[in-house]
Amino acid sequence: MSVLLGSLRGIERVGNKLPHPFWIFAFLAGIVVVLSAVLNWAGAHAVSPMDGERIDVQSLLSPEGFQVIFGEAVTNYVNFPPLGLVVVMMLGVVVAEQTGLINALLRGSIVRVPAKYMTFVVALVGIVGSIASDAAYVILIPLAAVVFQAVGRSPTLGIVVAFASVSAGWNATFLVAPTDALLGGITTQAAQIVDPDATVTPLANYFFNAGSAVLLALLITLVTELVLRKRTEGLDDVSTGGDALGDFNLQPEERKGLKAAGLSLLVMAALFVAALVPENSWFRGPDGTVMESPLITGIAVVLALAFLVVGTAYGVVAGTVTKAADIPNYMGKGIKDLAPALVMFFAAAQFLAYFEWSGMAEVLAIRGAEWLGDQNVPVAFLFIGFILLAALMNMFITSGSAQWALIAPVFVPMLMLLNVNPETTQAMYRIADASTNIVTPMSPYFVLVLGFMQRYRKDAGIGTLVSLTLPFTVTILIVWTLFFLGWYALGIPLGPGAPVN
Repeated sequence: MSVLLGSLRGIERVGNKLPHPFWIFAFLAGIVVVLSAVLNWAGAHAVSPMDGERIDVQSLLSPEGFQVIFGEAVTNYVNFPPLGLVVVMMLGVVVAEQTGLINALLRGSIVRVPAKYMTFVVALVGIVGSIASDAAYVILIPLAAVVFQAVGRSPTLGIVVAFASVSAGWNATFLVAPTDALLGGITTQAAQIVDPDATVTPLANYFFNAGSAVLLALLITLVTELVLRKRTEGLDDVSTGGDALGDFNLQPEERKGLKAAGLSLLVMAALFVAALVPENSWFRGPDGTVMESPLITGIAVVLALAFLVVGTAYGVVAGTVTKAADIPNYMGKGIKDLAPALVMFFAAAQFLAYFEWSGMAEVLAIRGAEWLGDQNVPVAFLFIGFILLAALMNMFITSGSAQWALIAPVFVPMLMLLNVNPETTQAMYRIADASTNIVTPMSPYFVLVLGFMQRYRKDAGIGTLVSLTLPFTVTILIVWTLFFLGWYALGIPLGPGAPVN
């Protein structure tokens, strides 16, 4: 344990010295500019395995390169795939959050659950509730502590269960979240290095995510009951038991609001289904196909509209929406909260544009695929190696979108040339990212959880938290990877129109 804690402290020290992701991308963009000139001078190239065409590295230190750097900087940013998708989805999600719908859902899902089902329900609610982003941590962690205490169990145990479930749920939930749009956009841009027509939608991993959500809830429950339950007995400074729920119980107006939200969701779902039923429907795609329907290809808009309608219905009935102006005001709040991501997107967009235009991404992908092909690495080992590498990187770079933007332009096209679909590579990345979110001290939520723990155990430190979260990380990383390999071997689609191989 001392060796592990020493390693984590080392990770924390190194991670704290890393600059903000904006500067990481800016620095890498500069490296690409210089390296493109050096590789161009050296004659670096590759031969496309698809058409036999020679691909040379182009120098960004050239008239054409300066046009990309200066003349197309705004275009690079505006055309950054995740930008529009995330902004549009957040316009709807934030309404559901600001009206109190998500808060009420999280509380209403837990406070009346029988004690014997408590762990599984908290885990499942955390996984699904991760769509609320930071709000899920802030709401669910203290709530889980209180409900565990109320049924005579350790509040610290409730805290780590909630933390593990929300952290893992960022990459596996029943709902299509802004994270899906963000990862899909980055994967699309990376895949287009090899196939200009490639598109990875927010639904690309939906089937796999839904199955993984159940798996993760079960794993978190098993680890909690078989490993952590006894370890947390007597750990807290406060006594357990009694009615400590207090204000976590739903008020009558909140219950009415939830009923209105549920009814509005059912009506919307019925309308969407009805729109797709007629064979000559305007909502079907070319040749009457459903998968190319604008309701599927424009899923980000559909989801934003669904969150908007459901959140508004809740707010009107619960009293958190009193005038029409409240809705755009809530949307504005959502865009304000997105500001840090929008800043990072600018630097990331330039880095990816330079990397792609120079041809370095394609040359590196082809050369890497050729090398891997020559080694005859079994596909299972290839997948496991990628997952472990991404998991290790996530210990230092905890922003899932930032890390994916860094490695996707290399690994997505490289694996595509080895006949691995981009949706499959993205699914593997989800495993790596979610597994180590729970244990890395670089996560801002790690400190938040430690603060909550110290309310119940004043001498709790990083060692206490790591000892309780590490079993989740190890179990999830191993079992989820095996689950993915089985999914791949069976050839089950990862999502609508997204075959696994």
